[in-house]
Amino acid sequence: MTSKSIFTWPLAATLALVAAPAMAQDSMDNSDTTMSTATTADGFDRDSHFDGVYIQGFGGISLLGNNRGQFEFDTDRDGNYGNTVQTTTGANAFSPGFANCGAQGAQRGAGCVADKQGAEYGVRVGFDARSGNMVFGGLIEGSRNESIYRSTAFSTTPASYRIDRQLDYAISARARLGYTPGGGALFYVTGGGSYAKINHDFSTTNTANSFTERDDGKMIWGWQAGGGTEIMLSNNLSLGLEYLYSRYQDDKYEVEVGQGTAPATNPFLLNGGGTNLRVADRVFDTHALRATVGLRF
Repeated sequence: MTSKSIFTWPLAATLALVAAPAMAQDSMDNSDTTMSTATTADGFDRDSHFDGVYIQGFGGISLLGNNRGQFEFDTDRDGNYGNTVQTTTGANAFSPGFANCGAQGAQRGAGCVADKQGAEYGVRVGFDARSGNMVFGGLIEGSRNESIYRSTAFSTTPASYRIDRQLDYAISARARLGYTPGGGALFYVTGGGSYAKINHDFSTTNTANSFTERDDGKMIWGWQAGGGTEIMLSNNLSLGLEYLYSRYQDDKYEVEVGQGTAPATNPFLLNGGGTNLRVADRVFDTHALRATVGLRF
């Protein structure tokens, strides 16, 4: 699926959702008293829409933000990153550079797997309070995400060092503010905090040094913001479309590089016997496009 088609189908669907309640509203406004009575008799009570408790399921695609793919190093393990790993001659051991993909060998020519734009899905429970045409509410949501950030560092050895990052799950709480044109449809913005588990997968073609991962799978805080539209198919059943931006500070994970079987002249060992490394861009952010289906009580 191309990026153009990814964004085109939600836009077309949103226009369809927006048009449906608008046409329904015009029809009701132009109908006679008999038709209005029949509509009420059929049980479609617009005054009760978007007011009370609801549960929703959702699913869609998660597009990743900007991934520079760069690494940074702490060669004396004092907690301050930004050092250069040097060879015995003073040359930069990582002069071949970095890539925002996952290396499949020791050098770039062996191939590199791009970031994965994956599915996002979950459930949420919320409550709305309606005052006229304004809707105020909040929700608690659990979600999973299958997108993967991939980053690789290449050394002069030659060798590659790869870190994959994936959001395992997130628990989020958001407020919601919306407008409904007399019921039937809701247009809203949403925002709040999120608590997520980020998994990391480190791999390397370096078989000499030892590597120890630290603080993998830790829970980290982030925030979310977005908006969407929702229509009522009946007094209890709703469908919707939503865009949600999520941003987390993935700043706990690192890899400790030790001596292993490498000689003392190994670049990782020259400035204190070991080096710590991590991805330089520690932001984990996604742009999710979701379809929702809900049941109101």
